[in-house]
Amino acid sequence: MATTPQPFRVAILIISDTASRDASTDKVIPTLIQTFSEFPGKSWSIRKSKIVPDDIEAIQEVVAKWAQVGEQVDLIVTSGGTGFSQKDVTPEAVGPLIQKHASGLVHCMLASSMAITPFAAMGRPVAGVRNNTVIVTFPGSPKGAKENLQALLPLLPHACKQASGGDSRALHAGGIAKLEKDAGLRSKSITPPAEERAAQESSGSLRRNSNSPPRAQQQPPQVSHGCSHNHDHSHSNNHTHGHQMPVARTAPQDRPALSNDPTAGPTRRYRESPYPMLSVEDALKQIHTHTPAPQIIRAKVDENLINYVLAEDVVAAENVPAFRASIVDGYAIIASNHVLVPSTKGIFPVVSISHAKPGQVPALTTGEVSRITTGAPLPPGATAVVMVEDTILRSRTPDGKEEHEIEILTDATEPGENVREIGSDVKAGDIILRKGEAITAEGGELGLLASVGTREVLVYRRPIVGVLSTGDEIINHDRPGELQLGEVRDTNRPTLLTLIRASGYEAVDLGIASDRPNALEESLRSALQQVDIILTSGGVSMGELDLLKPTIERSLNGTIHFGRVSMKPGKPTTFASITIKSPLPDGGSAPQKKLLFALPGNPASAAVTFHLFALPALHQLSGQQPVGLPKIRVVLEQDVRLDAKRNEYHRVVVTAQSDGKLLARSTGGQRSSRIGSFRGANALLCLPARDGFLRKGEMVDALMMGRMGSEVL
Repeated sequence: MATTPQPFRVAILIISDTASRDASTDKVIPTLIQTFSEFPGKSWSIRKSKIVPDDIEAIQEVVAKWAQVGEQVDLIVTSGGTGFSQKDVTPEAVGPLIQKHASGLVHCMLASSMAITPFAAMGRPVAGVRNNTVIVTFPGSPKGAKENLQALLPLLPHACKQASGGDSRALHAGGIAKLEKDAGLRSKSITPPAEERAAQESSGSLRRNSNSPPRAQQQPPQVSHGCSHNHDHSHSNNHTHGHQMPVARTAPQDRPALSNDPTAGPTRRYRESPYPMLSVEDALKQIHTHTPAPQIIRAKVDENLINYVLAEDVVAAENVPAFRASIVDGYAIIASNHVLVPSTKGIFPVVSISHAKPGQVPALTTGEVSRITTGAPLPPGATAVVMVEDTILRSRTPDGKEEHEIEILTDATEPGENVREIGSDVKAGDIILRKGEAITAEGGELGLLASVGTREVLVYRRPIVGVLSTGDEIINHDRPGELQLGEVRDTNRPTLLTLIRASGYEAVDLGIASDRPNALEESLRSALQQVDIILTSGGVSMGELDLLKPTIERSLNGTIHFGRVSMKPGKPTTFASITIKSPLPDGGSAPQKKLLFALPGNPASAAVTFHLFALPALHQLSGQQPVGLPKIRVVLEQDVRLDAKRNEYHRVVVTAQSDGKLLARSTGGQRSSRIGSFRGANALLCLPARDGFLRKGEMVDALMMGRMGSEVL
């Protein structure tokens, strides 16, 4: 007896500022639920619904969670935010999350809607697959959302089956005709069956009727309940040889966000990047979203703990000091304000000595003193310490080497004077360091831990970073001999290794990878077993030998979260994640996410993008807050030209002036290949994208990369 197929799991996300404040105003969720329920066969089960405001981060958080492996639904539909208004950001939020874009579903929705109103062309829907989940974005109105869903419903079961990993051969058994019949669709193909076509070709009847209008003037086919699932691959007969010349029939935003296929040859590579251009802010949000949570480890309290961040509060197990101690060199004495206790002024015998070392000290009685050094324990009974400066020597022992009597010159000594009481610095049970605090070389945290006998603490593990240069033209910078034509010395790798280590992280030199697909894949696979983050430089542009993106996507099954950033320098910067199987102590394995930053090959671009993008990920992975470079306000020392199209990160030297101002001086020419523009630079000016100049004396934001200098007086 055949089992009843399980319904597909659906999640509905409404994107609306208004509805997020008052859920009662939403009419789309019930409309979509009703539309799903009307589809024959009870194929759909609504599992989740949620309303969020028009906010990229809020949208991405929900969609990413619903499509997360192990928790995903089969289909996510969103409603709202696909128009042209400034607050409409759904395509910008959902687009970067999609791993396989489905431009055909987008075309189906638009074609269906445009048959009703030409203004449907103003919609900006996106569709595709993330992990095993199909994602589709609908308009915000109940009517528009319903019409778009109705157009896709016959196709979505097949899409969900394939996305979830169904056997494609089995799903297509019976051919297109069976698929169309099962979906209740009617093919719009005008291609006749093979036998009929052969007969028509022989009679010439396949030639266009001279009375028929040109192809561009023919009426489009009528749209039925759903778009036809037409797999017809026949060629147009408009060309005299029966072949149609390649014509771009998709808008850039509808093209699959997938890198070039290196096996297809240079003539088939993209002429324009398929990756959307993100702002720096949106790129940083992607990094924050896709960087794994920091791992907690137990570490010894020693000099190797520097730069680690605490993963829990640290409680003192001991008092500091653990005994009553003197804070000066002098004489321990019994001092009291009581009228029956003699004055501390006068001549006293020195009956014992207390040094700052372990041992027993005899108790004092009234009228006696004990010589004591700074940090030494007070003898039992002593209540105060008189400074040596307030005494004079009266007599020596017979051998002349020790004090026999001293005279105290003051009677103003109070009980507790010059005494450090037990626990006066740290009391047992006090929280001495908080979760999230860093152990620094300058701040004394290590000394504080040591002072209370802390031997181990829980900290966030610091990621290991590997640096790989790519390109057959790259040679080691220290190779002797003259350069051959086309050779370039590797400046990026030593620069990046230095930046990583200066930031307090372990860096692994991964060498240089060849511009051959197999060589690059092998280098990356080996690196993924050694490090948590890979930094590469070069190979991320549009050239036929720029193999990094296709290797990540096609060979390593990685996900590219962004492939272009609207910035100068560093436009082709790429951020990706790759999940590998990591061995466990019990012999099993568990999935582990590794990060990859593909930085541009130009030296200045590589250094800038390390600071802007890789460093925040390193901070997040190691539990450091806040992440990224600190931002300050500086005064320009000279006029600075702006770029009309892209935000620019201009290298400068910032110095502190005697009047308290922070003055920024440009390092000169900012060409991205000019590593000399980093000479002496300790900050990056954050220049906005617009025409014109920022003038001398104006204030602007800057990101501090290093120590600040001061003006020479």
